[in-house]
Amino acid sequence: MTEPLFSKGATTHGRSARAPATGTRGMVASAHPYATRAGLDALRAGGNAIDAAVAVAATLNVVEPYMSGMGGVGVALVYIASENRTRVLNFTGHAPGAAAPELYDDENVSIGPLAPLVPGNIGGWMMMHREYGKLPRENLFKQAIEHASSGVALTPFNATTFQTQLENIDRSPSSAEAFEFDRTNITAGTVLKQPLLAESLAAVSDGGSEVFYEGSLGDRLIEGLRAAGGIMNRDELASYKPKWQEPLSTRYRGLELRVPPPNSAGFQIAETLNILDQIDLAEYGSADTLHTLIETVFRAADDRAKYAGDPAKAEVPLDRLLSTDYARSVAEGIDIAKTAGPPAERWNRSRIEHPLIDITKPYVSGLTTHFATADNEGNVVTITQTLGGAFGSCVAPEGTGVFFNNMGMWFDIDPTLGSPNLIEGGKEVDFCVAPTQLFDVSGDSARIRLSIGTPGSYGILHTSAQMIHHVVDAGMNVQEAIEAPRFRFYDDGTLFLEDRFPQSMQDALASKGHNFRLLPPFHAAVGGGHGIEFTSHGSMLGGADPRRDGVALGF
Repeated sequence: MTEPLFSKGATTHGRSARAPATGTRGMVASAHPYATRAGLDALRAGGNAIDAAVAVAATLNVVEPYMSGMGGVGVALVYIASENRTRVLNFTGHAPGAAAPELYDDENVSIGPLAPLVPGNIGGWMMMHREYGKLPRENLFKQAIEHASSGVALTPFNATTFQTQLENIDRSPSSAEAFEFDRTNITAGTVLKQPLLAESLAAVSDGGSEVFYEGSLGDRLIEGLRAAGGIMNRDELASYKPKWQEPLSTRYRGLELRVPPPNSAGFQIAETLNILDQIDLAEYGSADTLHTLIETVFRAADDRAKYAGDPAKAEVPLDRLLSTDYARSVAEGIDIAKTAGPPAERWNRSRIEHPLIDITKPYVSGLTTHFATADNEGNVVTITQTLGGAFGSCVAPEGTGVFFNNMGMWFDIDPTLGSPNLIEGGKEVDFCVAPTQLFDVSGDSARIRLSIGTPGSYGILHTSAQMIHHVVDAGMNVQEAIEAPRFRFYDDGTLFLEDRFPQSMQDALASKGHNFRLLPPFHAAVGGGHGIEFTSHGSMLGGADPRRDGVALGF
């Protein structure tokens, strides 16, 4: 008998190992229980989804300091029910004005004082809060400050990340001083204190983003970065402003998908689903459906690699890439019996991230976080933010506890390649981060159905399409859609499958020419999705990924 894939009735919760969270008045889903609780507490105190998002973001800085924080960058989809629209808030930063290809090599573009982009997270959190928040700023930072000051107990995932990155942290005395914990025995339960970060968070809580960008905290950040050899200057930090944008949209099975525009690479998700929309898929769990999904992702990923970059510097032909005619022509070129193979390596992207050499070891490459919040007014915030790699550049200027990102690593640095994503002063990076929202547009006005996203470097763009496919085509709830087995490919041609795909499916893929390796059953290489589903009953379901420390809570 053929072994089914993620079959219905496999657990007491349907397909998933855990039940989705439920709520009627609010929902928060994030990558750590303390952050989720901070967001939920903001909602219960009378705040809205925007307040909850700020509380979550600030707390994540403390409980997963390697993943995101004040020195990082990100992008948000903010659905405002009273305006009946989704607004994109872009806080992806940009390269320092003095950045030029000749300054960089494969090491210093990814670690050290030349690696950071101008950070945008604090600007994004505070701009969102100023425009739409309800609670005082101090309320939203309170739990983060308390956790940083009094300490948090590490999870196994926390501990593993610190163990593997301690050497990089200790390259700089000011970075090493950011953490107080027992370095001789870093395990689950080790208590981590971050008193310097607590002071920096308190400064922003008191004085807002101005303290970070124009004030004394910004002074210390730039002084420390430049003392270490950085090129970011005081004026460009002070003048940084996030920007509101309109989302890109496309239709999938009659629903409307909304993603951020370039410099986000969200158009790859839209293109993937646009192509898939032209195809009548076989049932979920069939090798033909999995093959078709993989082939569709390959083709959209190839287009992203060709065109993606700062839209002010590189022309991304969105009208063509997201057109029905183009999607139909690509779909017609997919051979159900044979793979065309992964996309050619057009730009030097293998420099950024290599396939896993030993898949039994912990996965600690590009570290990003995703979370979602929703309130009883109908507002929904969907955010992905990052430091880039683990602890970003590993540079935390003296006395701040704030780690700068290393998103310069996502630029190309070889000017002979002709890449649209070549590093340049003031340029925005090809940003693989891409939160998504899905809407039912069958009635008089759009009704949000799903808020979902994931970390995972360029795998974000594969994983998000798969999770949406699980909800829309396979009828899964948000928790099931997140837990379902996933694939991920790397641009050197390596395809990975979580080993929960049955042997029969593996054999069928091999017969179609796919060259793949197996991951453990739940593996962080395929992301860490979090999301909120909005039901026809007016209630909410929250989903959190067991591949991370994720928790969803509703009320």
